[in-house]
Amino acid sequence: MSFAREFREFAIKGNVVDLAVGVIIGAAFGKIVDSLVKDLVMPVIGRIFGGLDFSNWFVMLAPPPTGYAGPMTYEALTKAGVPLLAYGNFITVVVNFAILAFIVFLMVRQINRLKRQEVPAPAAAPATPEDIVLLREIRDALRR
Repeated sequence: MSFAREFREFAIKGNVVDLAVGVIIGAAFGKIVDSLVKDLVMPVIGRIFGGLDFSNWFVMLAPPPTGYAGPMTYEALTKAGVPLLAYGNFITVVVNFAILAFIVFLMVRQINRLKRQEVPAPAAAPATPEDIVLLREIRDALRR
């Protein structure tokens, strides 16, 4: 079997296509959850905790370059090339992950519930073919 044919069979299998669709939808869904956390959840959490902005929680690992006169925010210092330990950004990502994991859990739970409802009742056993019945009768007669 040639390499190209083998690769084509692998790529066309249903599982690979399903995985590709899942990755694409997951990336788009990740952007939605990222926006949800960044634009809706974190401002509310920041407001509850007295106006805290988690994105500006960081530790400078080195001082800004000499002559730097910009603001001391995460975005500005990152653009200036200052190494930062951005633990506030990490907190945002952890909250993002927790929300995403919870939503995926709810979706999988619902899908499993629907699958359980779709299970058909077991069908009656199919009739045994005549030749098998005859062979069983012959076997039973020989045993007697």
